[in-house]
This record gives sequence, structure tokens and C-alpha cells, in this order.
Amino acid sequence: MNRRSVLRLAGGALVAAGAASLGIPEAFATAPVPSARTIALLNTHTGDRFSAAYWEQGNYVPDAMAAIKHVMRDHRNNEVHDIDPRLLDELSRLNGLVGADAPYQIISGYRSPASNAMLHANSDGVATHSLHMDGKAIDIRMAGVDLPRLHDAALSMQSGGVGFYPASDFIHIDTGRVRRW
Repeated sequence: MNRRSVLRLAGGALVAAGAASLGIPEAFATAPVPSARTIALLNTHTGDRFSAAYWEQGNYVPDAMAAIKHVMRDHRNNEVHDIDPRLLDELSRLNGLVGADAPYQIISGYRSPASNAMLHANSDGVATHSLHMDGKAIDIRMAGVDLPRLHDAALSMQSGGVGFYPASDFIHIDTGRVRRW
């Protein structure tokens, strides 16, 4: 066995161990990349839903992206904004880690500047220029998945910001720099 083989075996063992610590099936941790990425979303304020492939054969699906933009709109004034495709990729990856069938329940997706300013004025937990205003953040929970488990899986991805709000029953994920709170 050469050095490269030893490193490959060790790397696989680390992935499997990390996956096992999160309760992730080992087969998923080493699964091949699919030709399509799907996502299921439920806006808790409007009842709007989306459940389909948003990426197929290397491309984002324009009709799916438009539908997602509508589901993730600012429910206070119905303003829509483009959603960062990387955010959807994070959600898809997160769903694979927790292995759930339920849709993500959206607490907050896109926020217009007016909505964000109102929320910021009434809460210390809302940033002046939140990534929600750029379509790069979402606050979610998922039926059947304990919030701490969802939070730990999101942290394990090391792909953006992750906030934990157990009193309000949601986590925040975004496509900004890697950080946690």
C-alpha cells in the first residue's frame, strides 16, 4: 500500500466518522453527485410551496428559480428578489446530511429593505444590512428534524453563516463568510 492509498483510506475514514457523529448514513457521505438537485420549501407565512428539481444536468432551471423566488418573497409586501443559487445548493446539501423528507419551513427568506429596517428597529438580532436583503440568507426549520441536529449539520458544511435561534425554533443559514452565532 503506497502513501496515496493510505491517505485516501484515512480521508474516507474521517468522512465516515464525521458523518456518523451527525447520524448521517455512511453511504450518503460517499454518494456520487446526482445529475439533478431538488428542494422542497414551504413558506410558513403564505402557505406557498415548491418541490422540484432546481438544477439539472449542470444548469439551474429558470422556471424553478422563478418559482423559488416567489415562494421566498417578502411576505410583508410581496416583493421578490433573485435568490442566490448557492443558498439553494446549501439547502440541498443540508437536506442530504439530515436525510429528511419534509420540506424546509421558511420563517424568513428574502427581506425587502423596508421590512429589514422595520425588523432591525424592533430587534437587536437583525443586521442593518442583512444578507436576507440580497437573497443570500434564509431562516428555516424542518418537521421531524430536531433543531440542534439541523444546526449541527449546517455547521458541519462550513459553507457560510449559521445562526441558532432555539427560542424562536429556527436556524439561519447564508452564503456569506463562514461564521456562527
